[in-house]
Amino acid sequence: MNTIIGFACGIIVLVAGIMSNGELMAYYDVGSIYITLGGTLASLIINFPFKVIKSTIVAIFKISFRKKQDPFKIIDNIVELAEQARESGLLSLEDKVDEYNNSFLKKGILAITASHDTAVVRKDLEMDLYFVEQRHASVHEVLEKGAAYAPAFGMIGTLVGLINMLKQLNQDQSALGPNMSIALVTTFYGVVLSNLVFLPLAGKLKKMSEEEIICKQLIIDGVIAIQEGQNPRLIKEKMLGLFPEKEQSKGFHPFKKRRYANEPVLEHGK
Repeated sequence: MNTIIGFACGIIVLVAGIMSNGELMAYYDVGSIYITLGGTLASLIINFPFKVIKSTIVAIFKISFRKKQDPFKIIDNIVELAEQARESGLLSLEDKVDEYNNSFLKKGILAITASHDTAVVRKDLEMDLYFVEQRHASVHEVLEKGAAYAPAFGMIGTLVGLINMLKQLNQDQSALGPNMSIALVTTFYGVVLSNLVFLPLAGKLKKMSEEEIICKQLIIDGVIAIQEGQNPRLIKEKMLGLFPEKEQSKGFHPFKKRRYANEPVLEHGK
């Protein structure tokens, strides 16, 4: 919801600023829109596979409807599973899989009940996490490239406008001012597109990605601790120790995502 509110506030501020000293329609030019928006989209299509472009569009539309993951709820789930595993054994966790709506947690539970090798379980889960991170990074890159392309095509549109204006300079000098203003509109479009659309969306998705990665990292550490038979109370204290006391009460993470000690390397043919 705050994404929609932010966009609305940005548009209102721009419109109010324009109308306070000028006319809103003076900032509307179809040709400038074609050059700035069309050129930016064309460059993105050239630079990235269509699959990545599609993933970016889907991610943007899901921003306002995506539920924020709560790391403290995940910790509670891990502790609950650890207590049951301690009382009834790891195999008893299979009966609780359907009680959770977190697909990555479900996969972790099934992994530790199917394999006794902790290293194998950790490697499989971290491999999945690595691919998630790479998919997110590709989406962020699309938006960051868009933020770079938009002002550039705004300048291209301005140059096109100036060239057309200079061609007509000897014919009608009274049109110099209006034509100059139209030429500069494309630069305005490019800057607005970059700083009100692409960069804010990239930052928003990057923040959401970090939160998701951290929650998945908690799940990996938690299910491995369960498989190793660690005490549920110690598991909870260790995980909560990653959060300052003030942040524990607020319910959001204060730390940046960690990097893997050894990022998984794909073997040929897999």
